[in-house]
Amino acid sequence: MFSTAGLFNKIGCPEAAQCQLPSCLFSHSISRRENVIEGPSVPAITASSLNVDSENLESRPKKRRRIDTGDGQVVGSSTVVGFDKSTTHSSSGLTDDAKAENTARECFPKSIIKTISPPPLRKESRPAERGRALSGLSTTPHHEVPFVNGRTRREGRLQESLNPRMLKKPPASHVIRLQLLKLLHEQMLRLNKKVQTSTDTAKDALELSEAELITAALDEEFKAARDGAKVYTNVLKLRIVALKRMKLEEWKKERLKQIAQEFPQIILPEAKKPFTMLETGLSSTEELLLLPNLITAQDGLSNHGYVTCPPNEAEIEQARKGVDTSQGWEQCDRCKSRFQVFPGRRAEDGALTSGGVCTYHFGKPRRPAKEKSDTGHKDTVHSCCGQQLGTPGCVTAESHVFKVSENKRLALIMPFKKTTIIGPITPESAVCFDCEMGYTTLGMELIRLTATAWPDGKELLDVLVRPLGEVLDLNSRFSGVWPKHFTDAAQYTEGSPPPELRNGTGEQERRLSMVNSPGEARELLFTHLTTTTPLIGHALENDLNSARIIHPAIIDTVMLYPHPRGLPIRHGLKMLVKKHLNKDIQMGGAQGHDSKEDARAAGELVRLKVKETWKAMQAEGWTVSQGEFSPP
Repeated sequence: MFSTAGLFNKIGCPEAAQCQLPSCLFSHSISRRENVIEGPSVPAITASSLNVDSENLESRPKKRRRIDTGDGQVVGSSTVVGFDKSTTHSSSGLTDDAKAENTARECFPKSIIKTISPPPLRKESRPAERGRALSGLSTTPHHEVPFVNGRTRREGRLQESLNPRMLKKPPASHVIRLQLLKLLHEQMLRLNKKVQTSTDTAKDALELSEAELITAALDEEFKAARDGAKVYTNVLKLRIVALKRMKLEEWKKERLKQIAQEFPQIILPEAKKPFTMLETGLSSTEELLLLPNLITAQDGLSNHGYVTCPPNEAEIEQARKGVDTSQGWEQCDRCKSRFQVFPGRRAEDGALTSGGVCTYHFGKPRRPAKEKSDTGHKDTVHSCCGQQLGTPGCVTAESHVFKVSENKRLALIMPFKKTTIIGPITPESAVCFDCEMGYTTLGMELIRLTATAWPDGKELLDVLVRPLGEVLDLNSRFSGVWPKHFTDAAQYTEGSPPPELRNGTGEQERRLSMVNSPGEARELLFTHLTTTTPLIGHALENDLNSARIIHPAIIDTVMLYPHPRGLPIRHGLKMLVKKHLNKDIQMGGAQGHDSKEDARAAGELVRLKVKETWKAMQAEGWTVSQGEFSPP
């Protein structure tokens, strides 16, 4: 027989009085009922509940227990079952019930009667603190930290230790990577402490927590290890030396750039400069005289999505038959899955679409830029999350959406209309034009229309548009139109702007006007156009088709700044403005675009072309005097 370790001698025997084992592992001084603990606390124990006679405890039958002394000899010891004489309490001053309770409590395992400490409190999320600290520096009414899928970007990120991240093919041994990582973290920590002790009012925003410092060092080391394996050691050594020599002001500028990238709608004076007008060296009248030279020819535009002639009745009827035959089945414009649309809602449950939620990538595919040291192939990834093509989506929407591109089907929903002269308009004028679209049960429809004067950028028209179909998704990430804009909108009244609203912080916010249909918005735009008025914009075929407008005099920045590979490939407006004007637009992040900003940016790109045209004319000997150009 083996000697027992005594692990169960303080737990009551499940069989209690019915136990017939001569050497039971469990204690028989505690009944089975008291062995079951209910609730978070230990119930009160009395002598009556345990059936213990405190006066006759020592007279109980004793049981011999085998004890190993450690020298190979086994001696016998006589003890009361379930009790230890070394732990017997003095009976002076205690009642019988108290004596029994103190003695019986020692029969329970310590894990039952020990105090459980509450979980540690979590520290408040650092991005939220930084968003509040930066709100004082913001030049826009957006003071909130940007959200992605309802969470801040860093929220929910696991805290990491100062240990290099795993790579399939590490550029160096783990010891070298760890050593370089610690040196990198040490210099970042030094600069961060300088920020903490500085008197800068924005130090709460610039300061990094301990966990964020580790994450920043890990991100930088991992990027160097992944993208430049051959020059990994040199890159990190140069970076460590640069941080060692870096002064506080340089570190602050670097942190401001990082914050501007992570929270783009928090616009800082150091991160974004105000949009200023371009100097062309000409007056407004002289710029308008040169503008007709930039009008795009209509030949061949129909091959790239522009509508130069409205569809006839036969084509519209053919589109109607196709819609009836399809019975509402469409392909999702985001995840490319098939689903069914129910305009007017389905009678059974009131649903607008089938297919459930839509999971997709909102960023366009792009191929990462190759470094000089790169020798292998780089896979195309999604710009939104960096995942490779074919991976599950990173964003979820409530329903699937679709887009109509065929001219005849667009005309079926709302007919196209050519520009007509409605009001008195001076011939020396031009209009910059931009639209925002959202998804409805009829496809992608116009939800906001903006027009500004050229070249001064004065606002002519900016209205929300009630779409014809039921709204599926306002496409707010790109359109910048949110449900609250429609909720707060006032009915459009000519000549009287809507009153301003006050937001939660007491600041005034602009309130948009709303018209009842896309047709009404189109008629308002026609009051600023004639058949010869230059209409300026970027990728105008999308804006013109959403408003069903056919205009013969258009100036599209896609045509003025073509892609080297030609249409249909084109540069984005944001890239063109940054490249040619060195200005930043569309910095709202998840808040979306501003159609007024886009319209004015397109106008500035056209003014740059006017400036280049005038410079070439001057080289040929042209002169200008009193608003008239004279040839050489």
